[in-house]
Amino acid sequence: MTSATRALWIGTYPHPANGGAEGVWRVGLDVDAAAGTGSFVGGVLAAETPSPSFLALDGDTLYAVGETQSGSVSAFAVGPDGGLAPRGGPVATGGTYPCHVAVSGDVLVANYGDGVLTTVARAADGALATAPDDGAAVLVRRQGHAGAGPVADRQEGPHAHFVAPLAHLGAADDGSGDVLVVDLGTDELRRHDPAAPDGAAPRVVATFPPGTGPRHLAALRSGHLVVVGELDPALFVLAPVDGPDGVRTYDVVARYDVTHAAPPAGGGNYPSHVAVSADGSRVLVAVRGADVLAVHAVEPGHDGGVPSLRHLADSPVGGAWPRHFAVLAGPAAPEEPLHDLVVVANQNDDPLIERPEADSTAEEPTSNLALLRVRRSDGAAHVLDVLALPAPACVVEA
Repeated sequence: MTSATRALWIGTYPHPANGGAEGVWRVGLDVDAAAGTGSFVGGVLAAETPSPSFLALDGDTLYAVGETQSGSVSAFAVGPDGGLAPRGGPVATGGTYPCHVAVSGDVLVANYGDGVLTTVARAADGALATAPDDGAAVLVRRQGHAGAGPVADRQEGPHAHFVAPLAHLGAADDGSGDVLVVDLGTDELRRHDPAAPDGAAPRVVATFPPGTGPRHLAALRSGHLVVVGELDPALFVLAPVDGPDGVRTYDVVARYDVTHAAPPAGGGNYPSHVAVSADGSRVLVAVRGADVLAVHAVEPGHDGGVPSLRHLADSPVGGAWPRHFAVLAGPAAPEEPLHDLVVVANQNDDPLIERPEADSTAEEPTSNLALLRVRRSDGAAHVLDVLALPAPACVVEA
């Protein structure tokens, strides 16, 4: 067995711990991916920045949203020692409460508060471009949307929750360079040309049942998409349709309950993130409320048709309110792995953990990161280790 230390970048929300300091954490993780074992080896606050709830890593540059009403995105250089140094200052997104960021050429930001997609150009070193070379280029472009849904307190307007460059979606990539935006507020999947002029309107390419509240998406090896609903705790399979105008749209062809786990008394289940295992055989979903990781098997469709999902297991995540998770890269060995290692960001302080009565420790977090081993055979997960951390919200493997 060979153990190696990996690094994780952790985005967070504000928390009273650490004197209220907000920022990006770097956490070490000793893992033996082949054996399915591991443990955390400590964490440090690597960069102070306001409410960095989501991160994206591209080469030696880490990007972080600032999920505040004013909305910003920042770039940090990753040093040889694992430290972070700002690459310039934060750039305003022109939207409110940005909650997701991805990189595909430019930096792409989904602004939850008003549904705006922001595209920010980059300099050669990865810094966010702040001045055009020729005095004419627009370096920050914003594309808005309009609409609403039936859930009055959550769908009063557009809420962009996730941005997915088609170039990142494997078999679902149509080579257009476009990006997909999941809109929780309007029950829609939007398609944007990130190179379009400032103010350009997107095209709606899929519509979900009213009140779905679609949140995140992932791609299956077949080229179909799977989208998780937050307001309706379900997985939706989308089939691509190539239109006569050459623009690909999607039909919602199947719905599956995310979990069999009961919600807490007086509450509900609110799925957060969805991902597909490296071999494409499993769909994993974090579910807030029941606080479980739900695992579904992907069963190929007949003669290359629409694949189906089959629920396998719901397993406790070792904490409260799992907002995000990352499936770690597996072993390089050619044999089929027996399991996946998953790091879960449990955002909320765990009400089942008693705090010490001493005032001096009252603000120590009981929110945590949890390392889970998920069996491929039956989807069951086992918690290997936990690390207390203030309000973790995003996990990115370095």
